[in-house]
Amino acid sequence: MPDKKVIAFFPEAAFGPALNSVGIAQAVEKLGHKAVFLTDPGMGGLYKGYGFEEHMVNMSEPMPPEEMAKYWSEFINGHIPNFRKSPYDQIDNYVKECWEAIVDTAKWAEKDLPKVLDEVHPDVVCVDNVVLFPAIKRYARENGKAWVRIISCSENELEDPDIPPHLSGCGENDSACHEAFRTRFNEVVEPIHDDFNAFLASCGEEPYPLGQFFEASPHMNLLLYPEPVKFKRRYPLDPARFQYLEGCVREEKHYEIPTFKAHNDKPLLYVSYGSLGSGDTDLLKRVIKAIAGMEVRALVNVGDYESEYSAAEIPDNVYIASWFPQPSVIKQADAVIHHGGNNSFTECLYFGKPAIIMPYVWDGHDNATRVQETGHGFKLDRYEWTDAELAGKIDAMLGDEAMQARLAATLRHMQGRHGPTKAADILQTLAG
Repeated sequence: MPDKKVIAFFPEAAFGPALNSVGIAQAVEKLGHKAVFLTDPGMGGLYKGYGFEEHMVNMSEPMPPEEMAKYWSEFINGHIPNFRKSPYDQIDNYVKECWEAIVDTAKWAEKDLPKVLDEVHPDVVCVDNVVLFPAIKRYARENGKAWVRIISCSENELEDPDIPPHLSGCGENDSACHEAFRTRFNEVVEPIHDDFNAFLASCGEEPYPLGQFFEASPHMNLLLYPEPVKFKRRYPLDPARFQYLEGCVREEKHYEIPTFKAHNDKPLLYVSYGSLGSGDTDLLKRVIKAIAGMEVRALVNVGDYESEYSAAEIPDNVYIASWFPQPSVIKQADAVIHHGGNNSFTECLYFGKPAIIMPYVWDGHDNATRVQETGHGFKLDRYEWTDAELAGKIDAMLGDEAMQARLAATLRHMQGRHGPTKAADILQTLAG
């Protein structure tokens, strides 16, 4: 057995990055090392539930966990009208407010993070976020340790002039869309970026170019994006510093599919708009009503809003719940409808399942465009669709032999490499 090392994970306070890091941490511990999590108190208990040690780092004004959860739910639900807008038209509202909040998390973390790092004294620190936390660079530099950046969102979080800008939803070859989005994004975020650079200066760090809030690690950068859908870059990523993890799907307990009162022998759909997107209950109820008229079964994730659904609104071929062990469910489903979060995106590809992506914010726009461009599913406007159109897309996913063959090849590629094990081997090497 190798010497036992301590690998620290510091994911963004959101379920996508958190659960991806869990998958890597599980593989780290199988190699005989200790994985620990640095986490905002709002996510406290999540990692403990998987058996990991937690260390709290406030990333906002301290408040009880239930108030923190309520804050983010209200933040998202307050933007539901903006979900109808294009990615370009979201820059002035949702995107702007997100970056303001993200910069604030970096400032808050600087209060607790140095002390926590000194106490844990990890051999490697892995950070999954879109913003720099100066304390991590400083700790690595002063202690001769490595820090790793995990990119759990779309691959284009690492920019290149020939690929769509992050959050844009632009097509791979739509250079006019690329330029328009980049220009407007930089105009809107410039005051936020100036404030962030002032913060970096106060921490002894060099300023970033306009539009950049993070950098690639000099040690290693792990992309959860699968190679079968990656972009063609003008400047290819150096494998010595950048590795694709093919989804990095975590291990979850088996889920027993319930017996449905109707169509119990028909294809199974899984529908989820993520933990925050489930607040759009009008949309989910509309999808459920449409599915009622189809010869399919559906498991629908309604998040924290289960009480808002009456028994009369749930047809016999639909089962709702506030949470599902998603990898286990997707593995057993025939097709998926989701919001485009990177967990859902990569898990569908990992298990070879076609998807309809109905995006609303962030990298969901990029993943929706990409799933259609690469022939692994369809992009569908979140609101502008008819029951017949939705049914047609579902039928196409289930019956398209070329798409099924493409998904089967992607499944073989991803499962043949097993991202969590690959990541754990890399981290073990970096730990020395």
